[in-house]
Amino acid sequence: MKVDPIHVYEHGKLIIGENGFTRTHCDAFVKLNNTQDDAYFDVLHNGLKFKQYVGVIQVGGVIVNIHPKADKADDDAKWKNVLLQMLKACGKVKAQTSGNAQLKRQNINLLEVYFEYFLKELEGLIHSGLVKKYRKQTSNVKALKGKLEFASNIRKNTIHKERFYTTHQVYDKDHKIHQILGHALEIVGQFTRASRLNDKCRRVELAFPEVKKINPTHQFLYSVQTDRKTAQYERALELARFIILNYSPDINKGAQKMIALLFNMNELWEEYVLKMLKKYALEHESEGWEVFGQESKNFYGTRRSIRPDIVIRKENEVFIIDTKWKRPNKMSANIEDLKQMYAYGRFWNSEKLMLLYPGFHYDSGYNQYKNKENDRREHQCKIARVSVLDDASLDQQIGKNIIDLMVN
Repeated sequence: MKVDPIHVYEHGKLIIGENGFTRTHCDAFVKLNNTQDDAYFDVLHNGLKFKQYVGVIQVGGVIVNIHPKADKADDDAKWKNVLLQMLKACGKVKAQTSGNAQLKRQNINLLEVYFEYFLKELEGLIHSGLVKKYRKQTSNVKALKGKLEFASNIRKNTIHKERFYTTHQVYDKDHKIHQILGHALEIVGQFTRASRLNDKCRRVELAFPEVKKINPTHQFLYSVQTDRKTAQYERALELARFIILNYSPDINKGAQKMIALLFNMNELWEEYVLKMLKKYALEHESEGWEVFGQESKNFYGTRRSIRPDIVIRKENEVFIIDTKWKRPNKMSANIEDLKQMYAYGRFWNSEKLMLLYPGFHYDSGYNQYKNKENDRREHQCKIARVSVLDDASLDQQIGKNIIDLMVN
């Protein structure tokens, strides 16, 4: 019997006993949280309280979808597809995958969207022809080739004199890239047995070659890189790493398997705003807009550096934006955030800086501050909110809206 997914929102609570969420599921979530230094949620005596991480977690037959929501007063239904739309806008999911239409028709979660994306990449690679590579193999062969391993040959072939135990080169498809893709495909197979992707996964498994099993450590996964011959594998390899690392092998030793695809909304919001501003700058190239992300400068000659989220330049003007995915308390900024903005203003010689929050359009106006002894420029900082949604979809004018809030 298929259980309906559980839907919660960031900073919301999930109580044991609600919607089929049991103590066993909760314990598995806690183990996952412990492996990430308790970053995902706070543990309550009878459940969980989520933080700024959103996405999907599946343990056993239970799926928990954690949706973003910038404004508590807004309608819940509006925010259910926001995460997928943001991931598409940031290039983390292809626009051709299932998308919003199927999400509205069925209980399709983000996990299935990423699985489908991965399977489509593999189908494309299989269709175009999987790459073969040379590798060394030590084994018994019927013809002498490569390097004869004398000691092992005497030990293994005392009776079978017609065989040779050698180390030789093999040209086939059993190489590290395929081993990583094969391991990710095996994980996908475990979680698609009761889903619409089951047939597609089985077809890909039949077409994919048998490869050696690997121990998928973080170091191993990122030691394997593509080259000119394997450049077409880049996206599939990136997705495979993402799936394997989120499978949480450290806590998957019990009967119930778990996978979690979670995204930090602070980071995703920053990346999304940067993408939309770069899009605006490209569309208005003649006006001289330039947008940069994570530009850094050394802090007073030390090894430490400071990095504003977004730096915008137009002719001789420099604008600084720091993004915050939270709802400010009565539009008053944290004092530490203001100190940080002051440092950005001094180091980038910027007269206009903005703390940008999601929500309905709101502009606090610029507050001015000036160090009369050492600073000839009058720095101004404002707090602003910008609408994320236009009805139930992302606002396509968000880049223009942010620019308007900044320059006016």
